[in-house]
Amino acid sequence: MATDPSPQRLPTLDRLGVTDPSNVSSSEVATEWLNAFSAAIAQSDTAAVVDLFLEDGFWKDVIALTWDFRTFEGRKDIKKLLDARLAATGLNELRLLQEPLKEPVLQKVYHDLVWLRFCFSFTTKHGKGTAVVYLVPLPDSKWKAYTLLTCLESLADFPQKVCIHVPFSVPSETKRPIMEIGERMRRQEAEFSSNDPTVLVIGAGHCGLEAAAQLKCIGIPTLVIDKKPRVGDSWRDRYKTLCLHGTIWFNQMPYLTFPPTWPVYIPAEKLADWLEAYGRLLEVDVWTASTITSTSWNDSTKTWSVEVNRGGKGTRVLTVKHLVFATGSGGRPIVPDIPGKASFKGSTVHSSEFESAANHIGKKVVVVGCCNSAHDIAQDFCSHGADITMYQRSSTFVISVESMAAMSRALYNDDFPTELADTYSTSLPWAVSRRLHQRMVPIVAETADKAILDGLAKVGFKTNLGIYGAGLMALYLERGGGYYIDTGASKSIINGDIKIKNGSAIESFTENGLLFADGTELQADIIVFATGYGDPRDFMREVCGDEIASKVTQVWGLDEEGQSAGVWRYCGHDGLWFANANLSLARFHSLHLAMQIKAIEEGVLNRADIVI
Repeated sequence: MATDPSPQRLPTLDRLGVTDPSNVSSSEVATEWLNAFSAAIAQSDTAAVVDLFLEDGFWKDVIALTWDFRTFEGRKDIKKLLDARLAATGLNELRLLQEPLKEPVLQKVYHDLVWLRFCFSFTTKHGKGTAVVYLVPLPDSKWKAYTLLTCLESLADFPQKVCIHVPFSVPSETKRPIMEIGERMRRQEAEFSSNDPTVLVIGAGHCGLEAAAQLKCIGIPTLVIDKKPRVGDSWRDRYKTLCLHGTIWFNQMPYLTFPPTWPVYIPAEKLADWLEAYGRLLEVDVWTASTITSTSWNDSTKTWSVEVNRGGKGTRVLTVKHLVFATGSGGRPIVPDIPGKASFKGSTVHSSEFESAANHIGKKVVVVGCCNSAHDIAQDFCSHGADITMYQRSSTFVISVESMAAMSRALYNDDFPTELADTYSTSLPWAVSRRLHQRMVPIVAETADKAILDGLAKVGFKTNLGIYGAGLMALYLERGGGYYIDTGASKSIINGDIKIKNGSAIESFTENGLLFADGTELQADIIVFATGYGDPRDFMREVCGDEIASKVTQVWGLDEEGQSAGVWRYCGHDGLWFANANLSLARFHSLHLAMQIKAIEEGVLNRADIVI
């Protein structure tokens, strides 16, 4: 297990030197703190502001003060933020929120960890937002902030556009011409017959469509292109048993919610059809069967020239100001370079190209890898009676789908507004969330998931508790993999229906399978490599070239502040963005991407002016 880069302790009652403060009035405590905070902000007294925080407190910002995703740890860095950005931002009109689910509440997170959470609204010179504060008690009956989130939610001068509907009172004889004109205008808009889009989004998966929908509603002409024939094919063309491993409430999309009659875990093919309908109903402009043949960046005009081959509809050269790569969290599929492949008489396929075990009934199969897709594919083969072995290259974090659902259910359910759930979900800095996960993950492993993990250990399947012992989220945010959300394959492994091979490296292919360093051989008619994907910048490099790619910072993983690097935010090159994430994060951050681009286009945001 990796060494925790930030081993600082949580503000437990023992560390703070206090007893359980359960008898306080949450509203009174929140009001007193916010009044002091508001007064210090109004007077630009940054020293007084930081005195309201613990010495090791945090201020996390989502484009409200910094036009970026930033986390400032400790009073010194928080003061540095305020000295640089408080006057420029114009933080103002701080109002305690008292409505249900936003009201101040004392939360007993663990037996020795208690904090008081509350929300307040605020304005800046350019928009409105919501803040979330977590206060902890001190021995002198004072409360100080452990963490504060400021999150911009709308732009003051550029509200999201509302569609204009044909009034019911319009006579039927005039409604038809209006509708025909509207349909014709819609076709022209989708084709960009008389203008070029401001933003070109590459990829019509969920990230690309959500980003485009948010941009459209904020008044930015946006075109999405995708190489596949239909919107949704990026999900439709995956293996047939693929389902989302998060619940339907966790995976909602902006503007349109999934039907309440849908299954809790959405099949990929159903999601593909939903994405196609989503783009059509929200009138997202999409060109399918289209590929980029060349690009060039003009640093003087800050524009891209992009040649698009429309696959049978000719070629179009577009001049756009922003390119958004929504091509997935990984790059090109990775297949290990194993000697002797030419001698292998069977077939090999990467998991991204695999379709169904129904095509291989009765075969001997080896699946290389132990991620979600590896387990899903192995279970598919098992269900079709194949002789299936998984080769485990390294230990895997395993958590049951029931445990995952239980952890998300507190915020993501039918009774909790998704937008507020997203705000609470992002409200804690990663350094704090990681410390909480380091407590929670072992508890789940020793209680709800103990039978599964013990059973896996008995058959030699190696598990771990994730990076720093922080479970799935650390693995997802930092590596994008290395875990399995168990939807049934673990039982097949424990029962011996899916065999396990590990502890020895692959040496080479043989005529009939794979030879390992320990001298053993696994025979196979087909080998599926569920071995992940390359750098998310791979496709961008192919499209934009090495010179542009050399200026782009890390994309995916976490930066030194615990923020996702290079996605939904500035990546190191003007006019270039990455929109990669699961459905939940894409839903939340697609709005922030849209607001940043709108602010740039309206002259509100100039990154050269922001120095912290």
